[in-house]
Amino acid sequence: MTGPSLTRYVSNGVTLLGDTDRPGGVTFAFTEREGGVSKGQFASLNLGSRCGDEPADVAENRARALTAVGAADIAGNLVEPKQVHGDTVLVIRDAAPDAIEAARVEALEGADAIVCTAPGVPVLLCFADCVPVVLAVPGAFAVIHSGWRGTLARISAKALGILCREANARPDEVYAYIGPHILGEDYEVSPELLQTFVDEFGSMVHAASTNSNLDLSAAIACALGDAGLPAANLVDSCVSTAANTGRFFSYRAEGGLCGRHAAIAYLS
Repeated sequence: MTGPSLTRYVSNGVTLLGDTDRPGGVTFAFTEREGGVSKGQFASLNLGSRCGDEPADVAENRARALTAVGAADIAGNLVEPKQVHGDTVLVIRDAAPDAIEAARVEALEGADAIVCTAPGVPVLLCFADCVPVVLAVPGAFAVIHSGWRGTLARISAKALGILCREANARPDEVYAYIGPHILGEDYEVSPELLQTFVDEFGSMVHAASTNSNLDLSAAIACALGDAGLPAANLVDSCVSTAANTGRFFSYRAEGGLCGRHAAIAYLS
């Protein structure tokens, strides 16, 4: 692997952000909101199945997104967790039908990260301001949903440790990608919550706009660094969902009535 990077490109009418070098045999992308069939506040490529959109529209959108990332032939193996803003990490090691079904059952009990070492199993997590994180290493990947609770619990670092154990890898062999999310200049929290983050991660998490702006990606980078990931192995999209609602869904900017974009990954 030559170093992590993110490229914006269009595939099957869907706009994606991903590393087109497919690091370690991992194909992944962060989706944007155009190119789907959903209507109204869900327009148009809503990939979230739990936000009130028509199930048939979500199914069509997911088919388009999976085709866009080259996973149409393995779409039947898709695993999507029920995201609960915790720090549970689910591990998928087998692509056999019974193993996938067992993973789906466990995922529906609640998980905010999935580590996968099984080829041919696409993983999808949904977002609308929270931070999507993808970790890639030869033979394995992790997809992580990191809201403020998960970030404070260092879920990305926890997933990194499990990924390295499962792939028999070192943290300095892993690439990390932070996708579009609400950036610090758009994310005001209570002074008390900000102070909790400063106490945990240091002053770099305090975005300079006001006395209450929180930079979640700085906290995630700190947690991953503390867990052994070199700074050179991390790339941040630096795109704010709240400031770019033409491209992404934003729960905060759209008053809680919106769809979800996604992070999708699979192992070739």
